[in-house]
Amino acid sequence: MTLPAAFASLAQTMSAALGAPFYPAQVVTQTDPIYDDGGSILTPGGVLRRDCTVQIDAATEAMRQSQGFADGDVRFIILAATLAGALDTDARVEIAGGPFAGAWLVSSLERDPAGIGWVGRGRRA
Repeated sequence: MTLPAAFASLAQTMSAALGAPFYPAQVVTQTDPIYDDGGSILTPGGVLRRDCTVQIDAATEAMRQSQGFADGDVRFIILAATLAGALDTDARVEIAGGPFAGAWLVSSLERDPAGIGWVGRGRRA
């Protein structure tokens, strides 16, 4: 078992036993259409939804001092082992329940040094 998978399993077990702070969510991204050599669309673009587990926390001091910060912005952590594929700032995170339920725009993003999760700044959509 990898460190990210072990941490995700532990976090989900603790959340199930004690409640928050990790909530079921989905990362929502728009996929691009695929064109043939003549410019005709072979496969239309669409919406891709991928399940994940997310924690919402207060914004860090660095986030508060960064350009574009607004009151209401939050720090989020998406457990890497619960998300298939990569994450970028074009994504939206939709949290299914709890005090932070709803859609959040991803406005900054980085991987934590241990690779356990994606850490970013979010804003209500």
